[in-house]
Amino acid sequence: MTDLPIVRLKPKANARAVRHGFPWVYENELVTDRRTKNIEPGALAVLEDSERRPMGLVTVNPNSKIICRMLDRNPEAVIDQAWFETRFAKALDMRARLYDQPFYRLVHAESDGLPGVVIDRFGDTCVIQPNAVWADQLIAPLTAALAKVTGVANILKNASGRARVLEGLDAENTVLLGDAPSAPVPVTMNDATYMADLTGGQKTGLFFDQRANHAFGARLSSGARVLDVFSHVGGFSLAALANGASSAIAVDGSAAALELAAQGADAAGFSDRFETRKGDAFAVLEALAEEGAQFDVVICDPPAFAPNKPALEKGLRAYERVARMAAPLVAEGGYLGLCSCSHAAELSLFRNASARGIGRAGRRGQLIHTGFAGPDHPLMPQLAESGYLKALFFRL
Repeated sequence: MTDLPIVRLKPKANARAVRHGFPWVYENELVTDRRTKNIEPGALAVLEDSERRPMGLVTVNPNSKIICRMLDRNPEAVIDQAWFETRFAKALDMRARLYDQPFYRLVHAESDGLPGVVIDRFGDTCVIQPNAVWADQLIAPLTAALAKVTGVANILKNASGRARVLEGLDAENTVLLGDAPSAPVPVTMNDATYMADLTGGQKTGLFFDQRANHAFGARLSSGARVLDVFSHVGGFSLAALANGASSAIAVDGSAAALELAAQGADAAGFSDRFETRKGDAFAVLEALAEEGAQFDVVICDPPAFAPNKPALEKGLRAYERVARMAAPLVAEGGYLGLCSCSHAAELSLFRNASARGIGRAGRRGQLIHTGFAGPDHPLMPQLAESGYLKALFFRL
């Protein structure tokens, strides 16, 4: 028997959802007596239903609205290096089957059985985002297991992101193993080269989740004039150039991101067909309209305008505005790609907002493709938040 503390669901809590795979318990679902409130954030506990039947091993953070996260359905599991190795081996097996080069998301949090943990792999370097207290506290066995299973030489901890703030964690980036790269790491995807800044870039340095959508956009772009708005390091534009686009413009508010995009274009030999524009995306869209610019393919991949439910209505208006401003720049018979990484804006809401924006611009659109995150970002069916990314492609 375990000597861990016990936490118990209230009689009205949805124990069935937890039994069927939902990985979280919210604060209002748990009996929060003094003993529970005194559990240290990140500590392990055995979760029981209201009838005192064990449900599994959880990690507890009394300071978070998500008070429990399920780690293992076996309440007597031991969370040590060997436990992490088992999780990582399963995750690696799938990615190794999917990708012929070691550039991918290796661990997608709850979907890979590691709540709050994101790990992206860049060849010989892994970048970990431990976005939950338990993972931060067990970073040593986690790091050792990751090195043993993958064989990577360098492991970095990226402590940026809103989730860590919500968990009460620090924002200090550190090197856990080996060395931090002294220069951006070149990553080949969809026949394009992307320069990933693993120490100073956004998130872990590159957005692997859009890989399949970059590929679809590239299929539309042979011989096309392409506009890539909210481009980061040139995700859609560099893939389009690799597939024969006649020209591409990348628009972003970050000079550093655009410089990496330009380096990627240069590395692949596309510099003569590539240009960048730094500025607020809405202002640039307005300026291009005033110039009478026209493109065969326009793709907009903005940040999360609706990161949570309170921001949903405002976020949907922002997505509608993007569509309304981008649609007039698409030549007759051209293509408009619109993306959302807001889990709160589920697919039908995002699709409706995008269609309204296109209509308000006086255009008519055929929806030809709906894309999601790639298979290295598996969706946990019980957890809607794990399926956050949507990409809609319209022919106008």
